[in-house]
Amino acid sequence: MNASLSADEAPICSAKGCRAPAEWALRWNNPRLHTPERRKTWLACADHRSSLGDFLAARGFLREVAPLPASPTLDV
Repeated sequence: MNASLSADEAPICSAKGCRAPAEWALRWNNPRLHTPERRKTWLACADHRSSLGDFLAARGFLREVAPLPASPTLDV
């Protein structure tokens, strides 16, 4: 995912092949690779929020899901 967006670019869903505007920030980390406070972010449209979240949750990586405007700075 490209987190360096210009002011006129809308964030895009992180699901493979999806070009829909993102509405959700799925904040996660892999405890084997990242410190506990580190958060990576995947963006999701309404259609992919569940599938991306389920993928991360099944691995124990999902930490929080927040509406995109309220999400903190992206770290990819």
